[in-house]
Amino acid sequence: MFKYAHVCLESFGYVLPENVVTSVDLERELAPVYERFGVHEGRLELMTGIRERRFWDEGTLPSDASTRAGRRAMETAAVSPDEIECLIHTSVSRDFLEPATASVVHDNLSLSPKAVIYDISNACLGFLNGMVSLANMIELGQVKKGLIVAGESSRNLVRTTIDELLKAAKLNRQEFKAAFASLTIGSGAVALVMTHDSVAQADHRLIGGAVRTATEHNDLCRGSGDTGFDEEASMSMQTQAETLLVSGCKLAGETWRVFKDGIGWGNGDVHRTYCHQVGATHRDELYKALELDPSKDFSTFEFLGNVGSVSLPLTMAMGIEQKPPRDGEQIAMLGIGSGLNSVMLGVRW
Repeated sequence: MFKYAHVCLESFGYVLPENVVTSVDLERELAPVYERFGVHEGRLELMTGIRERRFWDEGTLPSDASTRAGRRAMETAAVSPDEIECLIHTSVSRDFLEPATASVVHDNLSLSPKAVIYDISNACLGFLNGMVSLANMIELGQVKKGLIVAGESSRNLVRTTIDELLKAAKLNRQEFKAAFASLTIGSGAVALVMTHDSVAQADHRLIGGAVRTATEHNDLCRGSGDTGFDEEASMSMQTQAETLLVSGCKLAGETWRVFKDGIGWGNGDVHRTYCHQVGATHRDELYKALELDPSKDFSTFEFLGNVGSVSLPLTMAMGIEQKPPRDGEQIAMLGIGSGLNSVMLGVRW
């Protein structure tokens, strides 16, 4: 459990990719596989609620996307590059194994040479982990202003998944199901400027949060070997979706109880919620497990798919942009990622 007295969320910035790819587009490519298993077109959207996702233009690196989002967040906050004292890059997608992709973004944004920079990679939880890390430094007085960025790219994963399914002569139904979740992955970028309250322009307070893990389930969703962002290298992911859903919601429920006890909130004290965007079934089961009102949710999975570490913060950025919170509203950020790990954070607007 962690609590903060001096940490503020200054401004978000986000970028949506240029290319829209519908679920029907992917299914038409997979027509031979669908026919083999007697699956009808439209099943992907029916099962997940995802009608489309987005791809960057070919050749776009994670650092390119993160840079664009970071620049927007800084411009909105009216923060100059030399004021940023910490930069954390938090997406699953990275330019390469070494050096940290944060170093490329730092150079692209011409940030101060005094800034602390590094990558955090923790599946879909990376951005929230980055928020906690930066908040700790701000609370300790080590930095006054920092930037968290993430740029996810799904093109390689989705293309590899389709190619492997079409080439697999002995593909069975279980293998098909294990690859199905990869077709929901989308691309996007998001960034957040966080500050010490002594220099904050907006009084949007990070109150605190909680973390819980259930690493006995680390095998329920696994990607291929770490190759960095190499378009020539194939990427794949195998997911036991049904078991992951059940185990994930159980862990989320445990984290939510710890979170509420730690910061003194009840379910009725929450005005808005933003959760990791997986799909319709996941959203519905999560809110049942947490006994929260789903009408307080804002969703983007329908048109963005699952954008990994970008999903939750991008959804929050779009949600507050479309319907700005009133002063004093309390917001819950409900994070969960494969591993299994869960981080939940509370914000008072």
